[in-house]
Amino acid sequence: MAKTISCKDAGKDCGWSASADTEEELMTIVTEHVLAEHKEIELNAESISGIKSLIKES
Repeated sequence: MAKTISCKDAGKDCGWSASADTEEELMTIVTEHVLAEHKEIELNAESISGIKSLIKES
């Protein structure tokens, strides 16, 4: 099963979404997007945990 996430899942007004085979791969993609497009989000243990809680299986 693929792992998916979107900015809409986090309540952001952003049409971005991604999917990957593993959580690790998906988090790499998410990190790149956050650093490029959501500079207001500080990636720390708390925010990463929150992001991971939004990952869905599809």
